[in-house]
Amino acid sequence: MRSRAGSLLGALVAVLVLVSLFATACTGTPPVPVVTTSVPPVSPGLSTDLGEIVVGMDSVAGGYNPHKVADQSAITSAMANLMLPSVFRPAADGTEQLDKTLMVSADVTNSKPYTVTYQLRGDASWSDGAPVAAEDFVYLWEQLRGAQGVVDGAGYRLISNISAREAGKVVEVTFAQPYPGWRTLFAALLPAHLLKDAPGGWASALQDSFPATAGQFSVKTMDVGRGEIILQRNDRYWETPALPERLVLRRGDQTDLVDALRTKHDHVVLASTDSVGVEQLKALGSAIKIYTVPRPTVASVLLRPEGPELSDGHVRSAIAAFLDRDQLIAAGTGGGPSARLRADALVLAPSRSGYKATIPADKWPAKKDVSGAEGLLTEAGYKKTSGVWLKDGRPLDVTVAAPADNEPYQKMAQELQRELSAAGVQVRLVSPTAAQLVTLLAAPVPQGQVTNTEGAIDIALLPRPAGGDPAAVLADDFGCMRSGESAQYTPANLAGYCDTGQQAAIDAALTGATLLPDTLSQLEPQLWRDAIVIPLYQESDSLAVRPEMSGVGVGAPLAGPFSGVAGWQRTRG
Repeated sequence: MRSRAGSLLGALVAVLVLVSLFATACTGTPPVPVVTTSVPPVSPGLSTDLGEIVVGMDSVAGGYNPHKVADQSAITSAMANLMLPSVFRPAADGTEQLDKTLMVSADVTNSKPYTVTYQLRGDASWSDGAPVAAEDFVYLWEQLRGAQGVVDGAGYRLISNISAREAGKVVEVTFAQPYPGWRTLFAALLPAHLLKDAPGGWASALQDSFPATAGQFSVKTMDVGRGEIILQRNDRYWETPALPERLVLRRGDQTDLVDALRTKHDHVVLASTDSVGVEQLKALGSAIKIYTVPRPTVASVLLRPEGPELSDGHVRSAIAAFLDRDQLIAAGTGGGPSARLRADALVLAPSRSGYKATIPADKWPAKKDVSGAEGLLTEAGYKKTSGVWLKDGRPLDVTVAAPADNEPYQKMAQELQRELSAAGVQVRLVSPTAAQLVTLLAAPVPQGQVTNTEGAIDIALLPRPAGGDPAAVLADDFGCMRSGESAQYTPANLAGYCDTGQQAAIDAALTGATLLPDTLSQLEPQLWRDAIVIPLYQESDSLAVRPEMSGVGVGAPLAGPFSGVAGWQRTRG
């Protein structure tokens, strides 16, 4: 099965020391609450400048790197839309459309080898004057091609070379195999000239600031402690400026945001809401327009086969059968808009074109099955003694992790702990930060081996990226990748799952040799049986807009409202 390479243990243990600060060991005992120190949000006066738009959000904290799984959030998506250049952007119908504010053209120019040639506009530049050029393409490729815990890594792994001419404004990208999803690559380019040699490397990229921007806006001030980020028009932006002169992104809880919208302190609100928050927004009256905005992430439970407990498929299946998926969804959504976006497929999110339920309707994980779970554990050699499942005198003991800085995931982790503890499974709940959790989960493990490292994560709750190329989502979530000089297969995903018998089918879908729906029909039944990922719901936000605002909508699919910010306009109201 799997065991961690000795050279990795030191780094892993170092991260585990950090995680242990958050850990609470218990069986059926509620975990120690995560203690945070927060500063009250800003309480400013009314904005009278019609060029300034105030947007209330439930968080403005980073990191802000849109390519990291750990940084996926509404604020990260907003900042990327406003300040980072992309080769293609989603159109209103969800198709990828060339962004002509950055690009002249992007076309497949050779089939053998498969080559895409990109021509950037000569006037496209970063806010410090450096051109947006080939080195920005190379930097993103080098960071994403061999890493876990990144978004759309599978597509970048198909690239074999990047070359440039005409002072870096013409970029030729060569692929090892054809890639029909190439238009989803090179979104949210980063300033390579400032990041490639920066202290902290990729781990620190956009962690708490933007060293340069190449979009319609730039940062004026960032005071995350006080809950406020102010963006202003980018003076170096080479295209038509956005209508708003300034955007103020301001943090508040549900009640604060509703009050700010009512009193005109906020003009727009974009925030995760539960059923109470939705009713509070509706109570403001019909003049306030309310929308649901799906995010490109799916809240999920990962049952990781890397540890000695869950390496046995019978045990993973038993854990899945013990869980009440409806209760987990209720804990995470609080009855808010996300509750209507139940994720009943493993690859396509509910808001995506072509989505249909693939979950087995008559068994786990769709339905809790205690007797079935107990039978599976008995087959795996366990016996229930005094209410605890034992094997060779040792209890079935699992470590569950959820990001400490994400309240819905903490609630779901506590509900999962309660359910498993009631079933006789001992549970230790740990609460690292999202970045720490992804670092733990991303440590590479050779295919077919098991880690016996004490404190390793057996079950993780976190958001899985669900945007971009759907075939890349399949490859990133369930595929393998080759790593190291031996080109040994390792999991390409945070679940630690790699089945080489499925890899040919995954590769065929990624390269267009087979149609994705056909591949999903073939693979998803087996993936459900393997009990690796239990999707819960697609995350979403409530968007509320005051009547004096025009041009504000949900935005392009999975791009969010800020994708249309250039047309936002405020009048006196």
